[in-house]
Amino acid sequence: MKAFVFPGQGAQFPGMGKDFYENSAEAKKLFEKANEILGFRITDIMFEGTIDELKETKVTQPAIFLHSVILAKTLKEFKPEMVAGHSLGEFSALVANGALTFEDGLKLVSKRAQAMQKACEMESSTMAAIVGLDDEVVEEVCASINDVVVAANYNCPGQLVISGSVTGIDKACELLTEKGAKRALKLVVGGAFHSPLMEPAREELAAAIESTTISKPICPVYQNVNALPTSDQAEIKKNLVAQLTSPVRWTQTVQNMIKDGATIFTEIGPGKVLQGLVKRMDREMEVAGISTFIE
Repeated sequence: MKAFVFPGQGAQFPGMGKDFYENSAEAKKLFEKANEILGFRITDIMFEGTIDELKETKVTQPAIFLHSVILAKTLKEFKPEMVAGHSLGEFSALVANGALTFEDGLKLVSKRAQAMQKACEMESSTMAAIVGLDDEVVEEVCASINDVVVAANYNCPGQLVISGSVTGIDKACELLTEKGAKRALKLVVGGAFHSPLMEPAREELAAAIESTTISKPICPVYQNVNALPTSDQAEIKKNLVAQLTSPVRWTQTVQNMIKDGATIFTEIGPGKVLQGLVKRMDREMEVAGISTFIE
């Protein structure tokens, strides 16, 4: 079975999407529609902007979404049997499998980016990558700290990202290093994504999600919150609302997709991060990536 996966924040690069804007009339039309919806020319920043300009949350998230979704929409042989996306990538996955329209997906991603930016400005917070420890050890250490600090991204066995207040993350990194972590590295991010500190953003986004129509998808989506497949519209909506304050269970998602018959994983969008994570979980798995326009 073919599984299509969609990347999250961090995969952006200058010039992203320019090749398919220039080579596909359909892609150009969708990019111009996006400029109209967003109220600014995101294409100028994607195609000609600097790395710093692309790092702005209000730009980063829609840019990655557009790169992934427009690629999927212009692929002639795009017939997914299962989809999943990492964090922001879940919105791309839901447009690709028909649960969300392109317009609604972009509006939600833009709203999500702005809500997260606001939540980040309310409290000093951050994230850290922990490498070389069992998930259970990381969870126990996080639970033992009085400040806000939680497991946020289960990326693959032995690689987990934690999220929380700056003091909580500092304390956790110190304790996890003592426990034998190969690496406990603070990340350069705007705030504590996928933690309770995103609650104000979750509330803001929830209202937008509730008023958005979710259609019957063409194939199941494996959602971040529980790593389980669903085609149920109400369930998709509920899980999407919970996503901002819940961990991304990517390890469990990939494991479940393989268990359910996935034989090839194709990452659609910028970067190769998800391909690498799949390979780490199952070396036998066939992985591929599509990040540029295909005639």
